[in-house]
Amino acid sequence: MNESQTADGAQDADRLAPVLRPVRAGGGFEEALEQILQIVRLGLVRAGERLPAERELAERLGISRVTLREVLKVLSDQGLVESRRGRYGGTFVRRPEPRSHAPEELRRRVAAVDVDDTLRFREVLEVGAAGLCAAQGLTEEQADRLRAALAATGDAALPDYRRQDTLFHLALAELAGSPSLTAQYAAVRATVNDLLDCIPLLVRNLEHAQQQHTALVEAVLEGDAEGAREVMREHCAGTAALLRGFLT
Repeated sequence: MNESQTADGAQDADRLAPVLRPVRAGGGFEEALEQILQIVRLGLVRAGERLPAERELAERLGISRVTLREVLKVLSDQGLVESRRGRYGGTFVRRPEPRSHAPEELRRRVAAVDVDDTLRFREVLEVGAAGLCAAQGLTEEQADRLRAALAATGDAALPDYRRQDTLFHLALAELAGSPSLTAQYAAVRATVNDLLDCIPLLVRNLEHAQQQHTALVEAVLEGDAEGAREVMREHCAGTAALLRGFLT
């Protein structure tokens, strides 16, 4: 393995850290399936990119490769991943089929979600994470990571914005220093992303969200815990209002 491959592996490990963790005994298949679904739904591995090698995935999940292959087969049957052979083979995330936004589909997808509960829980986690990051302070390396995540949202093309937005919020959750909070946030964010996929991207809304992101990062880096919480509260409220307007 050359140095670039090692660096890529470390980068993948960091990117997947909010989601991948050893599963509980007795629930290996179901929990592993849930975690890999979250990786796909959160965009931690983009369409067309390769998932980590089977050996690495199995080790990080704490399951056998036989169980992992069963999980990957389910995802393949659902059209979410595909296996490729050869030197540059592996398991790749598939590009999603274009989605219809017909009212029937919206009703079916939203009916399975308690929208209000999901949005309240998201707000509690996000506001708490923002306050923690500001109150405890960030190292220079952590601050650089947050700045980079903010810059990525600002530079993102419209089709990639929601993915970069997800990565920004996940970074903030991770920097709060609570693995439990990060895991819970990753789960609720995956549900929020499903809801967001049902509504259009509005450029004006994204511009406002980016202004809030910038104010949030400034408050965190200045150690202004109350300011960070308030900005995040307003940010979550804006998203909630948009989703309720379109979906309920």
